[in-house]
Amino acid sequence: MRKSMLLFVVLSSMMIGACSFLDGANQSLDYVNQATAHISKLSTFAEQAPQLIKDAATNPETKMKLEEQLLALKTEIEQFNLKSVPAFAKDIHEQLVEKNKVLLDEINQVVVNGHLALDKLQNSQILTTITDITGLINRISNLGS
Repeated sequence: MRKSMLLFVVLSSMMIGACSFLDGANQSLDYVNQATAHISKLSTFAEQAPQLIKDAATNPETKMKLEEQLLALKTEIEQFNLKSVPAFAKDIHEQLVEKNKVLLDEINQVVVNGHLALDKLQNSQILTTITDITGLINRISNLGS
């Protein structure tokens, strides 16, 4: 009876350890996927923005679309910055949050009272900041490996 009880305790401990390991791996993968998706959204915006900015100067509908995209990005950034992260990703997440804060400040400067100030956007560093953020993608991808 003692041997079977001891075996049960050992096997239970191993299963708990394995579950803990799997939970950690899942959290790691979740963070990498979320961070990658976040950067992908920023990158897509940066690719489309130059043409949208150009078109928005003469097309009110395009300007409205651009305004909506900036507001959606702002919400996305704010939500991403609040994510809880696994310990292994804390440093990279802090860097990403700092760069996101710069981007939020820049968005706040070009969206005044909920409306896009196109001239301010044209003279902003938003696209440069996004390029800076997308530079972190390789480090984030390496977290998952």
